[in-house]
Amino acid sequence: MKLTILSTSDTHGYVLPTDYMRRDQDLPFSLAKAKTVIDQVKATADEVLTVENGDWLQGSPLAYYAARVHPDPAQLTAGYAAVGYDLGILGNHEFNYGSEYLQQAISGLNYPILCANILRAGQPAFGRPYELVKRGGVTIAVLGLTTDYIPHWEGQQNIAGLTFVPALAAAKDWVPRLRALADVVVVCYHGGFERDLITGEPTEALTGENVGYALTQVPGIDALVTGHQHRELAGIVNGVPVTQPGYRGANVGRIDLTLTPTLAGWQVTAKHATLVATGTASAADAVTAAVADPAAKVEDWLDSPLGRVTGDMTIHDAFAARVVESPYIEFINRVQMAATGTDISGTALFNNDGRGFGQVITMRDVVTNYIYPNTLAVVRLSGADLKAALEQSAEYFALTADGHLGISPRFLDPKPQHYNYDMYEGIDYQIDVAQPVGQRITALTYHGQPVTAAQSYDVAVNQYRAGGGGDFRMFDHSKIIRENQKDMTELIADYLRAHPVLPGTANHNFTVLPKM
Repeated sequence: MKLTILSTSDTHGYVLPTDYMRRDQDLPFSLAKAKTVIDQVKATADEVLTVENGDWLQGSPLAYYAARVHPDPAQLTAGYAAVGYDLGILGNHEFNYGSEYLQQAISGLNYPILCANILRAGQPAFGRPYELVKRGGVTIAVLGLTTDYIPHWEGQQNIAGLTFVPALAAAKDWVPRLRALADVVVVCYHGGFERDLITGEPTEALTGENVGYALTQVPGIDALVTGHQHRELAGIVNGVPVTQPGYRGANVGRIDLTLTPTLAGWQVTAKHATLVATGTASAADAVTAAVADPAAKVEDWLDSPLGRVTGDMTIHDAFAARVVESPYIEFINRVQMAATGTDISGTALFNNDGRGFGQVITMRDVVTNYIYPNTLAVVRLSGADLKAALEQSAEYFALTADGHLGISPRFLDPKPQHYNYDMYEGIDYQIDVAQPVGQRITALTYHGQPVTAAQSYDVAVNQYRAGGGGDFRMFDHSKIIRENQKDMTELIADYLRAHPVLPGTANHNFTVLPKM
């Protein structure tokens, strides 16, 4: 017999084929298109197991609307319930709106959530650690794991009382037990790969955020479904078939296991992994109908005007906006300073999709540019910490072979990390990319005076960075002196209501050399 394991991961609430930049889109992704592909495979495959692999509760304007504007997770989960999953797991972004909201959302699903390594009082906090599934006389054990790095990113109020067991340790504990219960062991892991899949060489700092490669070395795993990094991967790693299907439902991961009965039980005698693109599929009516009412309300909400610009706050070139300060970035920093009572702030242009603001600013502009449900924290940093943070951000740049300014490859591959390059307001500084890494900040002043190593500075950043997210080790929760618990989307909207006309200018307080 052949067992086919189909998975989505990192759909981030993109139930419909739109990025919300405008109405009436039909883009090459979405949960609704993934549903069509899943149904097509089911129609021809032998035995099928379907998995939702995490990061489904946050990310899209629909997800934000369901969590914050008119709180009711069913407006989103109805779409996931319409897919026909056999089971699901949790991603790190499931915790962005707190444990209570997450529990409400889980209650709206019609499939079990598996999570073996997030505990409360020593017991699984969300669903069961594993599930035993029967297909054609074969018993399949499915183990659910989530990256245990969540406490490094998430505000403590959202994860209070939870214990995050290292995913690798949980796998080593559970897999031998599951092998005694089942013919096939499948691990569904919301995490990615820390090493090159061919050479085994590290591709990132080995912090434990991603342990996919190490999981393929745990004896007894027949298939590994991954996510988190938004990579498009399919293949055999250390003898284990693996998939990672990208972002927003652009692909469905497919693993095929050929199972043969032997005297010792069913054995995997052949294996194959691939990705099935969803772009040309039609959106499944069952999914679109399930969210039709809230989706229409979201579009009207997105078109609500908030302010206008007298200058130019558009972003035409994302790289250029990171080299020469964009009025949009200065605006975000000023929102952060106003919301926290600070005069130093750092933020990032998270990806290359944001386009800044046109002449009229709508809620659509806000949520499609500022894509994360960040809250803000004020961290008290020494001058040495502040300079170290700037030096780490400066690693984003590299010189090309002909001496021009470019992006360091490690910020592009294996996963784009534009969100780990911060730009600051309230200080004046210069980055000289021709200098060695760690020595690129060649000028740094605050109110016209040099920043000194021992002096303290209060800096507004988002919670991700404040907790050390992005491996910025000069930040940590012990340095947080106060917080603002409103989402940045709300803070931006509040600021625009108080300042409905924006000048659309920038003071160019930082310089990157060599100039473009």
